[in-house]
Amino acid sequence: MNAALETLKERGFFAQCTDEKGLAERMNAGPISFYVGCDPTGPSLHIGHMVPFFALRHLREAGHHAIALIGGGTARIGDPSGKTEMRKMISYEQIDANVESIKKQLDKFIGFDGKTALADNNKNWLADLNYIDFLRDIGSCFSVNKMLTFEAYKQRLERGLSFIEFNYQLLQAYDFLNLHQKYGTCLQIGGDDQWGNITAGVDLIRRKLGGTTELNEQHNAFGLTFPLITRSDGKKMGKTEKGAIFLDESLTSVFDFFQYWRNVADPDVEKFFKLFTFLPLDEISKICAGDINAAKERLAFEVTKLIHSEEKANQALAGAKAAFSGQGDKSQMPSAEIAKATVEAGIGVIDLFASANLGGSKSDIRRLIQQGGASINGTVIKDVKAVVSLNDADDDGDFVLRAGKKKFCRVVVK
Repeated sequence: MNAALETLKERGFFAQCTDEKGLAERMNAGPISFYVGCDPTGPSLHIGHMVPFFALRHLREAGHHAIALIGGGTARIGDPSGKTEMRKMISYEQIDANVESIKKQLDKFIGFDGKTALADNNKNWLADLNYIDFLRDIGSCFSVNKMLTFEAYKQRLERGLSFIEFNYQLLQAYDFLNLHQKYGTCLQIGGDDQWGNITAGVDLIRRKLGGTTELNEQHNAFGLTFPLITRSDGKKMGKTEKGAIFLDESLTSVFDFFQYWRNVADPDVEKFFKLFTFLPLDEISKICAGDINAAKERLAFEVTKLIHSEEKANQALAGAKAAFSGQGDKSQMPSAEIAKATVEAGIGVIDLFASANLGGSKSDIRRLIQQGGASINGTVIKDVKAVVSLNDADDDGDFVLRAGKKKFCRVVVK
């Protein structure tokens, strides 16, 4: 067994491997080059995208060479894997802008040094392909019958699969072949929904370069996938009622990012510690054996520190303490502004919550108040017709609104 593969198994990064024994032998022989791919279909990664990149850091720490492949070419088509319908097409200019944005996010998390870790873009070899030559050289290596056995295609055939999406597997396999020839890359890792695409690349390298254990070990290639991460309730992790938890602060605030991890279900805490932090396993066990709320707070801090920085993690922690216990830094809470004249004239409690975008629609806010789930500066409000004035502000002249148990907003009077 290989130590790096054992680490991945122990932390939950192991679902399937094309040849575990062969891969372990190859890794034991010395550093390998491996890659993770992601398509820039939006301007930001979300936390679900990051699972393979946490695994990347574990493998890099073990001495192997990492490539983050950003699909500026494949994003022009869209991967049908795990999708119930065809992705919305976006312009090439938008894809290029997304590539640069995602590259910066990954650089912050990985630290590209051009040697042990680097980024590449498959647009470099896909954008100008000659289609006829590609079909003759690459398409001839693929069996349509075999492609249709993969789950990604079987599911989509029931709902409708476009021909352009059917080409995606060929292009991803071609990526693996190019990286193998360019960098000596012999391993692709990714989520389990990528199994069909990954094994297609392994097979293409074998067909084009003759890599078999007996014939030419230099051209052996391997695939390794991770379980698709779900919460204890069976739902996809990284999703909330507001949508995905993005890395971009303009899409998901650092406070909301922190609170997502602070509010995970009890059964998910240890699993998420193993996947989304680099704390030693024995330390994780000790943390999770103690107070569960303290463990969740530590989880939130560690993940926020890795994604955003230690300074911002401390700020989010201070804001959370202020919101929940009144002991932290209120200035770090999510905030909104309201004109002083509006408050001086008196503002209805429903309008006040609506101005802070807290509680949903006005009908939702009305129900929240009626059910005793709304408070201002720690005082529960039950009268939907209540009018709030400056006399109701706290000592700093602000209003700290609470909707339910987990949603807060500091309304600053200007």
